[in-house]
Amino acid sequence: MSETKNIQLDHVHHLPSFKKYPLSLFAHNIDIPMNVGSLFRIADAFGIEKIYLSGSSPTPPNSKIRKTSRATEKYVSFSFEKDPLFLLQNLRSQGYTILSLEITSDSVDIRELSFAHYEKICLIIGSENTGVSQEFLDLSDKAVHIPMLGHGSSMNVATACSIAIFEIIRSLM
Repeated sequence: MSETKNIQLDHVHHLPSFKKYPLSLFAHNIDIPMNVGSLFRIADAFGIEKIYLSGSSPTPPNSKIRKTSRATEKYVSFSFEKDPLFLLQNLRSQGYTILSLEITSDSVDIRELSFAHYEKICLIIGSENTGVSQEFLDLSDKAVHIPMLGHGSSMNVATACSIAIFEIIRSLM
């Protein structure tokens, strides 16, 4: 009797699907290039349609972004937005639901989200130090948070973004 083994596959076995979800990421004042690189890697992995960078966020080409992104910045559409308020208003006029990933007095547990199948969404993430600014919260349709069970009230911006995007996409399916 032969045993079937569970064998780890390498990158050669991966076949990209090229599927894109109607989900964009708006990243404002993400100062650390490695966090921006992680956002590109996350966006590529989850089929995000576009990353909008603004404020002090660095943009490709940048060696630290490239190293952390593992070159996924070549495959993810992005732009740098000089007028982020105009961008968010424009996305809203195109039918996007604007979500902020931030703990607020009105934020909702991200696990409680539900969306229409393939609803267009823009997720706002803010600075590693100060979070999402009040002006962006005011433009948001809803603020969502990830429940924190430990002593800390926050986590790395890229880690939080991964969790949020996973939950949003699960809700879109």
